[in-house]
Amino acid sequence: MNPKVDEYLDKLKNWQEELVLLRAILLDCMLTEEIKWRVPCYTFNNKNVLILANFKDYCAISFLKGTLLKDTENILVSPGENSRSVKYLKFTKSQEVQKLTPIIKAYVYEAIEVEKAGLKVDLKKSTDLDLVEELIDKMNQDSTFQKAFNALTP
Repeated sequence: MNPKVDEYLDKLKNWQEELVLLRAILLDCMLTEEIKWRVPCYTFNNKNVLILANFKDYCAISFLKGTLLKDTENILVSPGENSRSVKYLKFTKSQEVQKLTPIIKAYVYEAIEVEKAGLKVDLKKSTDLDLVEELIDKMNQDSTFQKAFNALTP
């Protein structure tokens, strides 16, 4: 247990009970507990596996390579239509966490296996993107703009 995660949880105004339960599950899966990006992050062999998230309407476990998980229970959610790697499990009640504990552990162990295998999410390259004509025209006219655009993540 990382004392910095204790501090994080102590400061929460919502979802504290649910996140404490999720933390216990994750620690039982033998992950290393850290704080990264100002939230609890759980690693395996120094590789980021998942983070705990605290939102206004729910809390979640975010699997950083969630798209590589099988999701046999069909419960993983994508944070947005353009999300290419993260998938999460969303909770609004401690009873949900308790009920899903075996499934949560199975997903965590699968995520650990993904890390052990060294699997990577296949991310589109910026050359694979469909660009609108106006953007293409602007890049053809301004090489500095094109260079800056190509330096962005897709």
